[in-house]
Amino acid sequence: MQQAAMRTLMRAENNNITLDRSVFTRENFRRIGQFARPHTRRIVLFLILSVFGASLAVVTPLLAGRVVTAIVDGTAVRVVFLLAAAIAVIGVVEAVNAVVTRFWSARIGEGLILDLRRAVFDHVQTMPVAFFMRTRTGALVSRLNNDVMGAQRAFSDTLSGVVSNLVQLILTLVVMAGINWQLTLMSVLLLPVFLFPARYVGRRLARLRREASDLNASMNDQMTERFNAGGATLVKLFGRPAAESAEFASRAGRVRDIGVRTALLMSVFMNSLTLVSTLALALVYGVGGWFALSGGMDAGSVVALALLLTRLYGPLTSLANAPMDVVTAVVSFERVFEVLDLDPLLKDAPDAVDVPEGPAAIEFDDVRFSYPSADKVSLASLEEVAVLDTRGGQEVLHGVSFRAEPGQTIALVGSSGAGKSTIASLLPRLYDVDSGAVRVAGLDVRGVTSSSLRRTVGMVTQDGHLFHDTIRANLTFARPEVTDELVWDALRRARLEDLVRSLPDGLDTVIGDRGYRLSGGERQRLTIARLLIAEPSVVVLDEATSALDSTNESAVQEALTEAMSHRTSLVIAHRLSTVRAADLILVLEDGSVAESGTHAELLAAGGRYTELYETQFADQE
Repeated sequence: MQQAAMRTLMRAENNNITLDRSVFTRENFRRIGQFARPHTRRIVLFLILSVFGASLAVVTPLLAGRVVTAIVDGTAVRVVFLLAAAIAVIGVVEAVNAVVTRFWSARIGEGLILDLRRAVFDHVQTMPVAFFMRTRTGALVSRLNNDVMGAQRAFSDTLSGVVSNLVQLILTLVVMAGINWQLTLMSVLLLPVFLFPARYVGRRLARLRREASDLNASMNDQMTERFNAGGATLVKLFGRPAAESAEFASRAGRVRDIGVRTALLMSVFMNSLTLVSTLALALVYGVGGWFALSGGMDAGSVVALALLLTRLYGPLTSLANAPMDVVTAVVSFERVFEVLDLDPLLKDAPDAVDVPEGPAAIEFDDVRFSYPSADKVSLASLEEVAVLDTRGGQEVLHGVSFRAEPGQTIALVGSSGAGKSTIASLLPRLYDVDSGAVRVAGLDVRGVTSSSLRRTVGMVTQDGHLFHDTIRANLTFARPEVTDELVWDALRRARLEDLVRSLPDGLDTVIGDRGYRLSGGERQRLTIARLLIAEPSVVVLDEATSALDSTNESAVQEALTEAMSHRTSLVIAHRLSTVRAADLILVLEDGSVAESGTHAELLAAGGRYTELYETQFADQE
C-alpha cells in the first residue's frame, strides 16, 4: 500500500500538466511508430512478460488464503507444505520474470534513447551557424537528454505499465468479487480517499520542486559563467565578490527552505496514507471476519482478500494517471520532432559533385547576401522567447565580385562591419548567398558535396576554437590519420615545436576549456598548425595574426607565407602591413567593394586605402 501511495505521489507530481489532446495527432503517432519499428519484437516479448508477471501477482494471495484455510480445517501437513512450496516456486518465477522483464525494458529504452539521440545529434550538425548563434546551448542539450529520456519512457514504462496494470486490475477485481463482492465494492470506494490527497500534495510538491529547479538552474548558470577561465578572470577584474556570494547564498538558502518544506509535506502525506491503508486493511479484516464468523466465508478467503487489496490500489492509481503519462511521453516526442523538423537550409544537392583535388581558383560573382531571419533557423523554445522574429535580415553584401587564380592571394581590408568576415564565411559555405554565386575550382559551392568543400577550403578564424582535449586531438581534428611526424612538422612551421616539446606530456597535454592553458598567441598558432595539417587547396585567414605580438607575428607570418605557397588564399587583416604582398587588395565599405588593386596602386590612388594606411601608421608612431 505504501509503495502504491509513493508511486501515485510521484506521478501526480511529475504529471502536473494540462491534458492537451492536441498532441494526439496521426502524424505524431506515425513518427513514433517509425522509431519503435526496429524494436517491435522486443516490445512484443516485453509485453508478454509484463502480462505474465501481472498474472503471477494475483496467484500468490490465493495460495496464501488456501494455506490459512488448510490450517484452520486441519488439513494434512503435506497439503500445507505443497501450498507453501507452490508459493515459493511462484515467488522465484516472479523474481526471475521481473529481472528478465527489466532487462528487455532496458534494452528497448536504451535502444530508443540511442536512436533518438543519434537522430537529433546528426540533424543538429547539419544546421547552419546562424542556428547555433541564436540557440541556448543548455536548451538544446536538454532536448538530447531530458526530452529523449521522456520519450523512451513511453515504451519502457508507460506502455508496459498500462498493459500489465490493466491485466492485474481485471484479474484482481474478478478474483476479489468471486470471493466476496461486498468487500470488493467497499475497497474500491476507498480509492478516492487514497488518490485525491496524492494529487493535491503532488501539485504542491511540483510547484516547490519547479521553483527549486529554477533556482538550481540559476545557480548553475552563475557557476558556469563565473567558473570558466574567461568568466573567472572577468569577475576578478571587475566583479564584486561579496555581491556575487550574497546572490548565490540567497538562491541556495531558498533551495534549503524548499527542501525542508518538501520533506515535511512528504512525511505528513506518507503517514496519512499509511493511516488510510491501515483503515482499509482493518475494514477487510473486520467485515471479512464478521462474514467468516457468520459462515459467509472462510478465514483463508479473508486473508486472501487482504493480500489482494494490497495488489489492487497500485494498478488503480497507475491507470488513473495513465492519460498524463501518455501525454508526457508524446509531448517529449513532439519536442524531439520539433528539432528534427528544422530545415537545415544548407543541404547537398542531389546531383552534387566533388571539388577536384589540386590548386583551385575562387570567384565571387555579383554576390548579394543577408543573414537569415530567426524563424528560418531557430525555435522560440530554444531561444527562450515567446515568438521568433520573422523580419528578414538587411542585405549586408551588395554585388561583390572578384576572382583569385590558383596560388594567388586576395586581401580584404576595411572598417569594422564592412562585410569582410561575411565574405569569408560564404566561401566554406557556412551560409548560402541570396543571389549571384560563390565558386571554387569553377564550381558553385551550392552544387558540390560538403565533404569535398571542407577538404578544399581551410579557415582560421579570429577566435579559433580549441576543444578541452589534448594538443594532438586538436591538431588532427580534420585529419585523424596523420602521423606524429607531420604533426611535429606543422608545429615547427607554426613556431610551437619548442613549447610543446617542453611540456611534460608533449602532444598528449590537455589544454583546457577553449585552450585557456595556453597564451593567446599560442592558441592562435595552434589553430594555424591545425590548418597546416589539414593541407587545404584554399586558405581563409580571418584576422589570423590578431592575437600575436610583433615577434610572433613575424615568425608566424613566415609560416603562413610558406603554407599559402601554391595555394589560393583569402586573407582578412586589420593590420595593413600583413597584406602588402597580396596579389589583389579589396577595400570594403558598407558591403561593397570601394577600391581594388595592389598595395602600391591603392596608395597611389590616394583613396580610402591610403586613408586607412596613413591613419594606422600614424597611430603606431
